Amino acid sequence: MSIRRTKIVATLGPATDDPVMLEKIIKAGVDVVRLNFSHGDAETHKKRAELVRTIAAKYLRHVAILVDLQGPKIRIARFRDKKIFLERGAPFVLDINLPSEAGDETQVGISYPQLASDVEPGDVLMLDDGRVELDVDRVEGGRLFCTVRVGGELSNNKGINLQGGGLSAAALTEKDKADIQTAVQIDADYVAVSFPRTAADIEEARQLLREAGAIDGNIGIVAKIERAEAIEMPVIEEIIKASDVIMVARGDLGVEIGDARLPGVQKDLITRSRALNRVVITATQMMESMIKSPLPTRAEVCDVANAVFDGTDAVMLSAETASGDYPDKAVEAMDRVCLEAEQYPLMVNNEERKEYAPFHRIDEAIAMATMYAANHLNVKAIASLTETGSTTLWMSRTSSNIPIFALTPHRKTCTRVTLFRGVYPFKFFMDTIDHAELNQAVIDDFLRRGLVDSDDDLVILTKGDLSGVRGGTNAMKIVRVGDVRSR
Repeated sequence: MSIRRTKIVATLGPATDDPVMLEKIIKAGVDVVRLNFSHGDAETHKKRAELVRTIAAKYLRHVAILVDLQGPKIRIARFRDKKIFLERGAPFVLDINLPSEAGDETQVGISYPQLASDVEPGDVLMLDDGRVELDVDRVEGGRLFCTVRVGGELSNNKGINLQGGGLSAAALTEKDKADIQTAVQIDADYVAVSFPRTAADIEEARQLLREAGAIDGNIGIVAKIERAEAIEMPVIEEIIKASDVIMVARGDLGVEIGDARLPGVQKDLITRSRALNRVVITATQMMESMIKSPLPTRAEVCDVANAVFDGTDAVMLSAETASGDYPDKAVEAMDRVCLEAEQYPLMVNNEERKEYAPFHRIDEAIAMATMYAANHLNVKAIASLTETGSTTLWMSRTSSNIPIFALTPHRKTCTRVTLFRGVYPFKFFMDTIDHAELNQAVIDDFLRRGLVDSDDDLVILTKGDLSGVRGGTNAMKIVRVGDVRSR
């Protein structure tokens, strides 16, 4: 039986508020649900999180909760007639002082007063994910006088990006700071920070989580890479190191850096993050046609498969599940594409970490030794007895087809590792520190679950001498099933 290694993140919304549909997508294989705090209120998100946990428990599944903060809202205001059409070459004004409902074919208000000081003549503004482009001719007070470079339809509240990046908006708004408190109340597993410019934005979010009552390590931070300036060295490496997870947020990022540059940047972000022992989510428009279609396009299939080939930990569905007509079919399609892509014969590279810093921790060294041994032996599975899941994270950074099972008594560790490529959590309670008893208990559990079936199957166990100690993994044991099978 093939087990999918690449994880699936699905965004919740009106299309999944029906418990029947939510149950369908969880059964279809969702590993993490995303609560998009750009929409809905705190009470709605709390109810969605509770329902996810109830349904996941019904199927003995661990499904993580990811809270996605809205971030700075840099948008145009509204039009009197809801939408307009801009002709190429026409003049158009963005005015920070215009009433929010007074937009027309000549002007519109904006929600971000600092825009007038962030741009200068010659800059290009991208509206509605780049569908409309404006050349900035001059700035007078709070008015930006522009010429339409690329015309088209423009409707209410569309986003604004500066080509090449450089807008000064803070990553964390007052709304985000309040939403971080909600995330702690929900007991989220991850919080995503939108539009971080530097590692300081990530550290600020981490401090706000502490102040809201989160225990260090219980809520991971996802850095959404959306700004052009965030991908430059050394900024990107500092952001990756400050975060637990990187999201390649291809919507705004693609607008700022240009669509042609995006594929190479995606590959670089995945490679760099894995080398630095961080998890990576690839997101935005992965199967967007499935908002209205029960099948993905061939281009979308190739896009998802290529992200899998690149080594992404997870692929994300947005509107496909939040507001689409076929949320369950979108998850099913993502599942089968990932599974098939994982069967493609790729070389296992055990030397991929050589160029980076040496190990500084015993548990990291054990993890790497385990993967080297597993990839050179005919090992059926890896069993990692873990407190925090860190050992399995390090293991998952090495390419392998061998499933890694995180055995832990902690619910938060179970949900944390759901995002790690090729790692699967099990609740496992074992008080004994006797090695023989522990080995037998693990093998008996694997036999019950059908993860091993032959006396000749090999399993690698990693564990610590002291139960309940974080970072205490210091032993690797290669076990033959027949040698420890219960009599």
